[in-house]
Amino acid sequence: MKKRKLGRSSIEVAPFGFGGNVFGWTANEKTSFDLLDRFVEAGFNLIDTADMYSNWVPGHQGGESEALIGRWLKKTGKRTQVVIATKVGMEVTFGKKGLSRIHIEESIDASLRRLQTDHVDLYQSHCDDPSVPMEETLEAYGKLIRAGKVRAIGASNFTADRLAKALELSSQAGLPRYEALQPRYNLCDRKGFEAELQPLCVKEQIGVIPFYSLGAGFLTGKYRSKKDFRKSPRGQGTAGKYLEKGKGVLAAMDAVAEKHSVSLTQVAIAWLSSRASISAPLASATSLVQLEEIIAGVQFELDAESSKELDRASARL
Repeated sequence: MKKRKLGRSSIEVAPFGFGGNVFGWTANEKTSFDLLDRFVEAGFNLIDTADMYSNWVPGHQGGESEALIGRWLKKTGKRTQVVIATKVGMEVTFGKKGLSRIHIEESIDASLRRLQTDHVDLYQSHCDDPSVPMEETLEAYGKLIRAGKVRAIGASNFTADRLAKALELSSQAGLPRYEALQPRYNLCDRKGFEAELQPLCVKEQIGVIPFYSLGAGFLTGKYRSKKDFRKSPRGQGTAGKYLEKGKGVLAAMDAVAEKHSVSLTQVAIAWLSSRASISAPLASATSLVQLEEIIAGVQFELDAESSKELDRASARL
C-alpha cells in the first residue's frame, strides 16, 4: 500500500487512520484488539488517540484509550508496525489542561506510561492555547524531540491564522514545526477547512489527517431522522447537527452508492481520500463489519462524474 509523508517529517502513513476515541468506550477491549489486529493486517498503520479519551464517559478519568492501545502493543509486539499519534491540551482531569511547558512535560510521560512505549510518533496540540506563548509550547516540544520521546508534532483545531503564526515562529526561531493538522473535514463540513486552512497546508507542506470523516456516523446513512439518534451515543450528540443541512448530501451519496453498488461509508471515505491535500482521513469503527467498509472505501476510486456530483451537493457546507 502506498504511504504518504506527514508534512516534511520522516513519518509515512497509509491513507486511513484509526480514530481511537472508541477504544474502551463503545468498543470493549476484546473488540478493540480485534479491530487493531485487522487494521494492521490490512496494511494500515496510523492509530490516533488523545490523553483525554474517554473522560466524558461516567466513571472514566481519561487515558482509557491510550492504556488500551498500550495493552494491545504489549500483547502483540507490533509497535514497529504502527504510527502512534496522541494529543495534549484538552482537560483530562479538573484543571489539567493547556499547552504550558510543565503540562506538556507531565502529559507526555503519562501518555508514554499508558501506551507502554518509549516514544510517540506524532504528538499533537489538541487545541490552541492562547494563554501560553507559542514559543514556550514549541520549545517544550523541541525538548521532547531531542529526548527521543517524540518524533514530530502536529496541531488540531487550530485556525489558519494561529497555525500560520506558529509556522512563522518555528522558521524564525529554529523551533520544531507542526508537520500535521487535524481539522474537522467531511462532506458536510467543508468551508471551515477549505477556505483558509487547506491553502496554508498545501503551501507549507503540512500533512492533513481530518477527524469526523464520517460525520460521527451521519455520512454512513445511519441517521436519517430524529428517531434514529437513539441508535447510539454518538447519534444523540454530534451526528444530530448534520440532519437538516446534510439531506442533500445524503441524496447525492445515495445516487453514487447505487451507481457503483457500494455503501455510503465507502463513498464518504473515497471522496476524502481523493482530495489532494489529505494525507489520511481518520475514522472510527466499533465492529469488524464497519472496519471492512472503511477499508473498502479507501480502495474504492470515485469516477470524475461522481466526484463532481458530490462536490455540487456539498459545496455550500
